[in-house]
Amino acid sequence: MTNTITEQLTPAGRQIEHDSFAIVDREAGAHTYSAAEWPIVRRMIHATADFEFNGLTRFHPQAVAAGVAAILAGRPLVADVEMILAGLSAPRLAHFGVALHQFIAAPEVIDQARSANTTRAVQAMRCAHRRGLLEDGIIAVGNAPTALLEVVRLIEVHALRPALVIGMPVGFVSAAESKATLAQLERVPWIVIDGRKGGSTLVVAAIHALLALAESQQSA
Repeated sequence: MTNTITEQLTPAGRQIEHDSFAIVDREAGAHTYSAAEWPIVRRMIHATADFEFNGLTRFHPQAVAAGVAAILAGRPLVADVEMILAGLSAPRLAHFGVALHQFIAAPEVIDQARSANTTRAVQAMRCAHRRGLLEDGIIAVGNAPTALLEVVRLIEVHALRPALVIGMPVGFVSAAESKATLAQLERVPWIVIDGRKGGSTLVVAAIHALLALAESQQSA
C-alpha cells in the first residue's frame, strides 16, 4: 500500500524523491543493512549526497522496531536543538500524535547551566527527564555530544529507558566518543553514526524514514 501522509505532497515532488532513492540504491551497491534499516540509511544519503553513511551508520538490533512502535504509540520526541524540530514535518508527526520538545533555550536551563558550570545541552536533557518526557520516548541528538553523554548517564545511573536514542552529534570534541559510548549499551535501542560526522539534517532524515515505516505498518 502506498504511503500518503509521509510522502511529498505533489506528484512532481514524489517523483523526484522516488527517482532520487532509486539513484541512491543503484550507486550505493551492496550493503549489510536489513530491509528495515536500509530505508533509514538511504534517506540519510539522500539528504546529504554522502555515501559514506552506507557503513558509518549502525543500529542496535531492536532500533527500528522500537522506533516505529514508539511513533505508532504517539510517544514524545525530545531533541537537543531547535533545528531538528524545524526540519521535521509537523503534519507527519501530528498524524501519529507525536509531540516535539526541546529545552536548549529555556531560561531555567540557561540558569542551571551557568550555576553548575555545565552545558545547556546537559541541563536540557535533565529538564526533559524531570518532566517525564524521556522515559519510553524518542531522544534525538544531532548537535551536542554533551547531551548524548548525559542521556547515557541517565540510562546507566538513573535506569532511564527511552524507546530509542538517535545519537548523531557532529563535531570534533567528544562527538565520536559520545556515539561510541552509546553504542556500547545493550538494554536501550539506538542508531548512531560512527566518527565525527553527524548533524541535525541526518537526525531529521532518520526520523522521517521511521515515520514512513510507521505509516507502512499502520496501513498494512
